Amino acid sequence: MTGKKEKAKERREKRLQEISLLRTIPYSDHQRWWSSETLAVVTGANRGIGFEIARQLAAHGLTVILTSRDTSVGLEAAKVLQEGGLNVDVHQLDVLDSTSIQEFCDWVVEKYGGIDILVNNAGVNYNLGSDNSVEFAKEVIATNYYGTKNMIKAMIPLMRPSAVGARIVSVSSRLGKVNGRRNRLEDPRLRQELDDLDILSEEIIDRTVSTFLQQVEEGTWESGGWPQTFTDYSMSKLAVNAYTRLMAKELSDRS
Repeated sequence: MTGKKEKAKERREKRLQEISLLRTIPYSDHQRWWSSETLAVVTGANRGIGFEIARQLAAHGLTVILTSRDTSVGLEAAKVLQEGGLNVDVHQLDVLDSTSIQEFCDWVVEKYGGIDILVNNAGVNYNLGSDNSVEFAKEVIATNYYGTKNMIKAMIPLMRPSAVGARIVSVSSRLGKVNGRRNRLEDPRLRQELDDLDILSEEIIDRTVSTFLQQVEEGTWESGGWPQTFTDYSMSKLAVNAYTRLMAKELSDRS
């Protein structure tokens, strides 16, 4: 077992070194499909992964709208990037507040006309280490899944036509894999429904997370066959993954 862990660690370190090297290699002109006119929206970008995504996109020459639920925190984060010479704008956005989303959309249309990239990063997780509490399951599902879905539905009409296409990226986790080996749904029928694009639907995804939340409320979730690690977070990301695949299919069918 120790040998396997050491080999896995070596593979991770090698991959991190490869990624670090790739970051130092500049894109050639023919690889650049974007320009300073390309507009990317990053949710939950005032800190952590979202902040770094915004920084790297801006460093590659895109215009980035950094969004934050807290206006003052967002302004401070944007200021750091702006002082570094990056083209970063900022706006308040709460992905769980329909009024906030509408105000953001109106502002984007008025100022920019539309967007080219949406990065759904806003999310929460209240479990650490070996913890597996579902005390905040409702908030986790609401933010990570419904918040992501809210933004995708709101932003699609704002996506600008382009020869290279617009892009929607949702930050997720391997904990949300439908057929993960060590952290998966026990019900094979449900796994098939969520994995098969021919039958997958928004209703199936919503029904799945609703059933989970109902069992959390009833106190029966531990026997429900849900993922065993960070259960509420895993369920939220499982839903995000399924919805992303569903939207990819629907949007590709339109083109």
